[in-house]
Amino acid sequence: MLALERFRGKLFPLLGALAAGGLMILLFKPDGAGSAAPEPARRRAIPDFQMARLDGQPWKLSDQRGKVLLLNFWASWCGPCRRETPGLVRLARDYGARGLEVAGVSMDENTADVHRFIAQYRVPYPILLPPAGNSVASGVESLPTTLLIDRQGRVARSYLGAESESVFRRDVERLLAER
Repeated sequence: MLALERFRGKLFPLLGALAAGGLMILLFKPDGAGSAAPEPARRRAIPDFQMARLDGQPWKLSDQRGKVLLLNFWASWCGPCRRETPGLVRLARDYGARGLEVAGVSMDENTADVHRFIAQYRVPYPILLPPAGNSVASGVESLPTTLLIDRQGRVARSYLGAESESVFRRDVERLLAER
């Protein structure tokens, strides 16, 4: 009987954690290599949020409507993030005039590390700092994680782990072609 009571005491918190994790999986689940973005009607809208940019200015998701957005969650200490960043820098430069916005969400605790990283990689796009408890950043369980968001603010693709520049280019081109 004592074992059953201990099990029940652990069951409800476990079920709650699984439910919260399931919500994050729905938002951040990877689409798989080579799969196309779902049709626009089947895409899920991402809730609006605001973060401070590294320069202190506000950045709001809803202000990006009308653009295709690559939202990359990274950290300066993350090896795969370091390998992926040069491709993101090229994408921002190559597609910015065509309507692509790239934004990086730093998961670092020390902004000095972030400043060194963006100087080293010559990052031209905004770097965002999530406030404590930010629901979008809280759902990120591995780095890098990148969301490709269409012009209407819906998640078209999600990528867990470093992705090749060529895959990003292919998917960005498809979304830029949508009207």
